[in-house]
Amino acid sequence: MNLIPNIPAKAFSFSAVVVGYLLIDDLTANEQNALGNWLMLTAQVLSTNAFYKQVQAERRGVNTSGASSNVGNISNEDGIRMLEKMVCALNKEIEDLKAKR
Repeated sequence: MNLIPNIPAKAFSFSAVVVGYLLIDDLTANEQNALGNWLMLTAQVLSTNAFYKQVQAERRGVNTSGASSNVGNISNEDGIRMLEKMVCALNKEIEDLKAKR
């Protein structure tokens, strides 16, 4: 699928500005908000997927610049510790948000 046109970067960015302004008049504020959030989520999915592909390539020793990578494989124990820290941080954030109610 070839959705990205072969045009200069500034023209590609400007096209997004033009489309955004064209949509403003045809949508209510709530519709603009809903569409904007949907587009941001779509962009985040694309960005996350592309970045994770880069991470996987780096772990295989092939980074995007073509140079070999020195990144080693993370052990299961290190992975578990990292995930436990993330869970603790998320739980702390949840508790902080509950306390602010």
